Amino acid sequence: MSKLRILYVASEINPFLKTSDVADFVRKLPQAMQERGMEIRILVPRFGLINERKNRLHEVVRLSGINIAVGDDEKPLIIKVASIPTAKLQVYFIDNEDYFQRKYVFHDKENRFYDDNDERAIFFCKGVLETVKKLGWAPDIVHCNDWMTALIPLYLKTTYKNDPMFKDTKSVFTVYNNSFEHRFEGDIIEKARMMDIDDEMLAELKTADFEGFIRIGSTYADAVVRAEEESSESLNAIMTDFPEHKFDAVDDEDVTDRYYNLYTQLAG
Repeated sequence: MSKLRILYVASEINPFLKTSDVADFVRKLPQAMQERGMEIRILVPRFGLINERKNRLHEVVRLSGINIAVGDDEKPLIIKVASIPTAKLQVYFIDNEDYFQRKYVFHDKENRFYDDNDERAIFFCKGVLETVKKLGWAPDIVHCNDWMTALIPLYLKTTYKNDPMFKDTKSVFTVYNNSFEHRFEGDIIEKARMMDIDDEMLAELKTADFEGFIRIGSTYADAVVRAEEESSESLNAIMTDFPEHKFDAVDDEDVTDRYYNLYTQLAG
């Protein structure tokens, strides 16, 4: 049996950046799966807080250079790579001067939520899938973590479903208590749209908020997981709408076994 290929997608990973529990989760689980014989790739944004020299990031020219559409705009995609010093894991970084050069993550120095965080998420999700195509590496599972990755399950079920690289790919969406109160302005449906996607498929996004992202990720993912046992009230309300393909939060002792079993089950 060939190795299962698992692609992890998240907003952050230790030791490059940590603002929430996502960073630790995405650092530990991929290594555990690699030690169990799975083939791993990891993709995160190259936020400006990540020191390129200190972390030895370098551009992968053969992967860079395509443009990603966000609404009517097209933004150039730059791919960088670095290795985790204490593990045999490579991390690929999605970069763009307009979206990821600022020295903060989701809030400015006055703690104001960036108005274009929706565009940054859309660019990131589209950029991830185009990067994987350029890598020529067909994942069995794409494991999406937190709201910023929520559009990937949708894109896998629509625009990319007939692509040879993704025709058998399943998606897992893990949700975290990283909610925000901001409501995005502008036409988020238009920004997120891709080929073979009609407005009805994007209906969950119409609220243009955290809940909209979580709902669309939960709608199209093949499995949905709560990262924490104690979820916020709003997150609990969302999760109760998706009982048929959800398993509950897992504790630290059994998280590796539970995800290993989930991956192998989904991959068939």
